[in-house]
Amino acid sequence: MASKSCLEIAFIFGLVLVCTNAEGKVFNVLSYGAKADGVTDNSKAFLKAWADACKWNGQAKLLIPLGVYMVNVVNFIGPCEKSTLTFEIKGIIKAPKDPKLFCNSSWISFQYINDLKIKGGGTLDGQGSFTWGKHQCSSMTLGFNFVNNTVVRDIHSINSKNIHFKVFACENMTFSHVNITAPRDSPNTDGIHISHSTNIHVLDSYIGTGDDCIAMIAGSNNINISGVTCGPGHGISIGSLGNSPNEVVKDIHVKNCTLIATQNGLRIKTWASSNVGNITNITFEDIIMEKVRNPIFIDQHYCPIHHCSKQPSSVQIKDVTFNNIRGSSSSRRAVILDCSALFSCEKINLNDINLAYHGRHGHAIAFCAHAKGKATGKELPPSCLKESLNSST
Repeated sequence: MASKSCLEIAFIFGLVLVCTNAEGKVFNVLSYGAKADGVTDNSKAFLKAWADACKWNGQAKLLIPLGVYMVNVVNFIGPCEKSTLTFEIKGIIKAPKDPKLFCNSSWISFQYINDLKIKGGGTLDGQGSFTWGKHQCSSMTLGFNFVNNTVVRDIHSINSKNIHFKVFACENMTFSHVNITAPRDSPNTDGIHISHSTNIHVLDSYIGTGDDCIAMIAGSNNINISGVTCGPGHGISIGSLGNSPNEVVKDIHVKNCTLIATQNGLRIKTWASSNVGNITNITFEDIIMEKVRNPIFIDQHYCPIHHCSKQPSSVQIKDVTFNNIRGSSSSRRAVILDCSALFSCEKINLNDINLAYHGRHGHAIAFCAHAKGKATGKELPPSCLKESLNSST
C-alpha cells in the first residue's frame, strides 16, 4: 500500500501504523502518540519515532506532518548504522517559552550521525521573544554535533532564543534554501554558527537576524557560502578569534551574496588582546552591498565588553581577497582595515571595489592601520593599502 493511503487510513481510523513507500519506511510521529495541538509536549513521541527509524535497516523517514507540535528538549542521537535517515518537517515545531529548560544547550540536537537529510518546508519556532533581554543563558534552536554527510534544505527557523543553527565538529554538510529570521533587535540570534567543522556549504538562502547572519569561528575550514541574502543582522563574519590558544580559520570562500542594511558586511574580527592564532586564505567576491554600515571590515581591536586590554591582537590575518564588492555604504568609512600592531595583516587584496556613500558630508573613504597588500581595478573609496609599509589615514 502506498504511504499516502496508509497514512490516510491511520488518521481516519485512529490506527497506529508504520507505513512503507518507495523510499523505505515512514515513521510518522502521529503514530507514536504525537498531538498537533500546539500544547501537548510531544518530546517522547518524537524520540520513540527516532529510535525506531534509527534502528531500521534501510531508508527511513521520520515524518512530522502538518500541524503545530510543542516539543521540549530532544536529542536525536546516533549512530544509526543500518539506516539512511530523512527527517521531514512539514508542520510547525514550537519550543518551550522557558529558556531554563535548555540553558547553554540546544533545543533540538542531532549527534553522532552520518547520512542525514532534514527537509520538508516546515518551521522551527524558538519563541525567543519571550526571553530576549531577560535571560543570560545561550539556547540554540538546532544543534549539529559530530554529524557528517548531511543536507539541510527547505527549512524555516524563526525567533530563536539565541543561535538558530549551531554546527560543531561536523564534516560535509550543506544548507540550502533555508530561511532564518529574527527581528533586528533580537540579541545573539546568529543565523548559522560554525566551529571546528570542515567542508560546510551554505547555498541560496535568506538569513535576517539580530546578530551575524553567518559566523565562522575557531576550526572553521573549507567553508563555501554562495547565493545568501543577509539582512538585517551583523553581516557575514569570521571570528571573533583569539580567546583560546592556536585558533585557526582557513579556506573560506564567500561569493554571489547580497547584504541589505546590515551593521557590517564582510567582517573579520579578533580580540584586542588575544592568544596566538591564524586566519588565512579568505576570499570574498561578487558581493552586493545595500546601505551597509561597514561593508568591508577587518577589526583586530574587537571588544564588545566594557573593560578591554590595550594589548594588540596576536592573531595573524593573511591572504584575504575582496573582489568585485559593489553597492552602497551607509557610513563614510566604507573600507576599514584595522589590523594588529603586533602582527600586521599580510597580502590583503582589494580588486574592483565600488562602494558609494550617499550621505550629506563628503565621499566614501578607507581607513588602514598595519595593513599590507595591494589594490587593483576600481578603487571607490581610494585604497589606503601599502605594498610593503604599514599605513594609516
